Amino acid sequence: MPAFSSGRIVAVGSRDRTRAQAFIDAHPDAGKGQSVRAHGSYEALVGDPDVDAVYIATPHNFHCEQALLALEAGKPVLVEKSFTRNAAEARRVFDAARAANLFAMEAMWTRFLPGQVLLRALADSGALGELRYVRAEHLQSLEHVERLNRPELAGGALLDLGVYSVSFVHSLLGAPTALTAVGRLSETGVDLDESVSMTYPRALAVAVSSMSAASETAGEVVGTRGRVVLPTQFYRPAPLEVVLGEGPDAQRHEWDATVPGGFQFEAAEVARCIAAGRTESQTMPWSETLAVLETMDEVRRRLGVTYPGE
Repeated sequence: MPAFSSGRIVAVGSRDRTRAQAFIDAHPDAGKGQSVRAHGSYEALVGDPDVDAVYIATPHNFHCEQALLALEAGKPVLVEKSFTRNAAEARRVFDAARAANLFAMEAMWTRFLPGQVLLRALADSGALGELRYVRAEHLQSLEHVERLNRPELAGGALLDLGVYSVSFVHSLLGAPTALTAVGRLSETGVDLDESVSMTYPRALAVAVSSMSAASETAGEVVGTRGRVVLPTQFYRPAPLEVVLGEGPDAQRHEWDATVPGGFQFEAAEVARCIAAGRTESQTMPWSETLAVLETMDEVRRRLGVTYPGE
């Protein structure tokens, strides 16, 4: 963010001031040449008068309470995906933001990447025809990560990795009319992997996620007049392959949508919305975050995954 947007980091908060300072020391350019304060509590962070907005990147189980804390202090919030553990918690945050007339957004940075913007434009323009099939797979070998194995921290593959796959499908087709889900659970009760099949009136979609194996993390969108393939890392700035038509007359285009960083685009959106006095982003509105969480709530229900305190 410091290199590619107008904003700068003025403070970092943690439950331990030493950890906050360690983060600052590890990112010496974060303040754009100005000092960055370390706070030893989140209350101190949101009470800092120089903080214009708060980015929350703690484990999922803390998102709701910390977003509410910031909003109560009069600070707009950008909350990492998954925005909260479930749709009910997200409604609490959005209700608080609405009541306070403050901005709130899920940090689904993928929605703002140039390649994803182009993909949605192709779909919306009809260049691909009627969409019939969307797939997204997000598999990373993260089973060794202690946090992801702890249900009290809302661990598992779905909220960390699967949220990308499900959100990708939603960005193109919206919420499904029906879904099925199969998966495996760990000994601690978190989801190791899942395959979600989503049904629409005239389309199908598959969203796969796993923390027990790695893949190319590919995505694909197929319509009646063309298709788009994201051969690797569909959720990051990455190349796109666009095929319009079929057979020997098909037009093939490749676009290298890789750019340095990637988070600068969502940071710029936050700055624009706050400057304009908006409470939500048109690109990642509250309704979209709620719809994705409702889909993931149903996936967890079918898999039998619950988190303590829900």
